[in-house]
Amino acid sequence: MLHAKHTTLVITTLLLLISVTTGQVAAQGDGSGSPPPNPPGGDPPGGAPFGGNNTTTNPVLTSTCGAYLLDSENGDPTTDQTYTSTSADISAICVINGGSLSLVNPTITKSGDTSSDESSSFYGLNAAVLVGPDSTMTISGGSVTTEGDGTNGVFATGSGSSVTLSDLTIYAAGDGAHGVMATLGGSLTLTNVDIVTTASHSGAVATDRGSGTITVTGGTVTAAGQDSPGIYSTGMITVSNATITATGAESAVIEGANSIVLTDTALCSTFEDKWGVMIYQSMSGDAEGTEGVFTMTGGSLTYTSATGPLFFVTNSTGIITLENVEVTAASGTLVEAAATDRWGSSGSNGGTVIFTADKQILTGDLVADSISSISAALQNASSLTGSINSDHTAREVNLTLDETSTWNVTADSYLTCLTNPTGISGDTVTNIVGNGHTVYYDASACPVLGGATYTLVNGGSLQPLD
Repeated sequence: MLHAKHTTLVITTLLLLISVTTGQVAAQGDGSGSPPPNPPGGDPPGGAPFGGNNTTTNPVLTSTCGAYLLDSENGDPTTDQTYTSTSADISAICVINGGSLSLVNPTITKSGDTSSDESSSFYGLNAAVLVGPDSTMTISGGSVTTEGDGTNGVFATGSGSSVTLSDLTIYAAGDGAHGVMATLGGSLTLTNVDIVTTASHSGAVATDRGSGTITVTGGTVTAAGQDSPGIYSTGMITVSNATITATGAESAVIEGANSIVLTDTALCSTFEDKWGVMIYQSMSGDAEGTEGVFTMTGGSLTYTSATGPLFFVTNSTGIITLENVEVTAASGTLVEAAATDRWGSSGSNGGTVIFTADKQILTGDLVADSISSISAALQNASSLTGSINSDHTAREVNLTLDETSTWNVTADSYLTCLTNPTGISGDTVTNIVGNGHTVYYDASACPVLGGATYTLVNGGSLQPLD
């Protein structure tokens, strides 16, 4: 769940007076009516099932969902039009039931608070632009501006919903006001789109309940509010050649068995006492599974805080792959796998990290608590300068080095096992620089090392733990 609030409120059905003038579509009126139906089975929005490919699974997609509404129709393409909604819960534009719309250089504005945080996050209530199942929309140029709680910028929801955005600017101000969002299998494609979100719980590029797919190429994305990451994935989010910055939260978050794939992108976060990238399972029902996949090739990954790790994995498995990325972890901790008292069941809510570094230069430590584990592999001329499990707290830590990669040890470290098939010559490890430190291993769990003691380059040793 992307919001901190979890109240189920009555969604007021507004009576619309839609006035259409040259270049403007506006919503008016504030009538009231009965609340919309709950999803099948009578569940409230927070308990809605995954999936859905028609409006019956989404209580928002009704005849009152937009000031400008296309229901099962193909709208005429327009240029330089203005679309506005100031009414609570009413989108400026809503396209549903197989509708299709193409806009060039529009000005789209939305204000007014949502009546339900969950319906805004799950179903698109109160978004500026809302596109439902089997419906399509294209926006080229122009702007989307929102102000109010739950005023997401552009929202795609349901199987077959498809939104294509290019050369657009999105500015979203309000609690829970994300820039772009996909749920229930919706899909968005962005090219050279600039996004700014300013308030709490407003991840700029986000998916929520029931997954979604977002593809971003180019553009600059900034999330400035508290608990507002640059990217929040409960689905599949792919980004290339973009700049993404978060100043009030992590730069990227993966919840559940979902993914973020980055190519030649600058990803940065600055908020203190947080994490650069988090992979977790909240158990709220927003995302299924427990294996989050973070893959990054080229570009840069930066966490500027002097506290907190670059990667934090809790109550899940994080599969992390970095290839030729410029990495900065100001705290000195690259990876932390650990339980918290917030997510999961005590004693079984640790983190598992599977970390692969390819053509990487890394500086920082790898740490884990007693119910967490790390498996790290350095390959293709990668190097790590730092310690591994120096506090000797991890349940299990394994390291694999290929013949081209090195570990420069900065403190006594504790491994379960070292796999280094070409780096050991006689009783010397040729690709671990010890600097006088000792690297311990568990002889019973690592028979390949034969319980022997080995000399490290520049002093120090690899030896079994008594």
